[in-house]
Amino acid sequence: MAALEDLFASGHRACAGCGCSLFLKTLLNVTGPNVIITEATGCMEVISTPYPESAWKVPWIHSLFENAAPVAAGIEAALKATGRKNDTKVIAIGGDGATIDIGFGNLSGVMERGHDILYICYDNEAYMNTGIQRSGSTPYDASTTTTPAGKVSFGNQSQKKNAPAIMAAHGIPYVATTSMGYPADFAKKVRKALSIEGPKYIQVHATCTPGWGIDSALSIEILRLAVETAMYPLYEYENGEVTSVKKIKGRKPVREYLEKQKRFSHLFKMPNGDKEIEKIQQIADLNAKHFGLDVVEKAKPKEAKAE
Repeated sequence: MAALEDLFASGHRACAGCGCSLFLKTLLNVTGPNVIITEATGCMEVISTPYPESAWKVPWIHSLFENAAPVAAGIEAALKATGRKNDTKVIAIGGDGATIDIGFGNLSGVMERGHDILYICYDNEAYMNTGIQRSGSTPYDASTTTTPAGKVSFGNQSQKKNAPAIMAAHGIPYVATTSMGYPADFAKKVRKALSIEGPKYIQVHATCTPGWGIDSALSIEILRLAVETAMYPLYEYENGEVTSVKKIKGRKPVREYLEKQKRFSHLFKMPNGDKEIEKIQQIADLNAKHFGLDVVEKAKPKEAKAE
């Protein structure tokens, strides 16, 4: 059997342990070569295309921070108008800043108009490329350069924006969350999305080793802890309804997820940090309750006593 060609070449500038570059490599392994990618300004655009080099072995276009979705929609419309759409897949990519903040209105318009594209947000939970500034997807109490933890603050005081629910509210055929801690789950959901006609949205949780302040060797472990603690639930929406969730057996406390990351390290040092950790635990508990994540063990029947 011929070896699978790597369509996202090595030699790019991503950090060791970068969950986002793993996302790109895995994505192209799923799509194969018959795909056109549009990408917003962001980490993965910067590390993959330092002029005159490129890690991309498929057609790839970079426009602006806010334009990945409209550019993809234009390509899809042009392919249809010229009778060349066939099986060509059109995918737009953006980080959480480009997707959930700067390009959110444009993305909403593309979803509303029903273009046959897949939009994927790689969610590393801040503007990592420009210096770790807070985004609308930054979790509660994370320390960033624009929400620094210190004497008067525990860090970011806003909760993570629920972008998947907003996308689902557009009534589009498919919305999913996934994690690079579970590459098989990511690949399965991309294949499913590409099999569906119309607009699709996938949000994938991916590490930024300097932005999260983590050991690069622990990237996958920490992403799995986000799921195992219910901090990042994995689920699918189809036509506005939740149709599947990844259940959790023996859910772990959020402390196990937080303590491995420098962006939350202040919570373990500051007075009243325990109370803040309890607030984050409540966020995870609400996630678990909302999606029914916890596996409930069935009580074993009692053995009948011998007479």
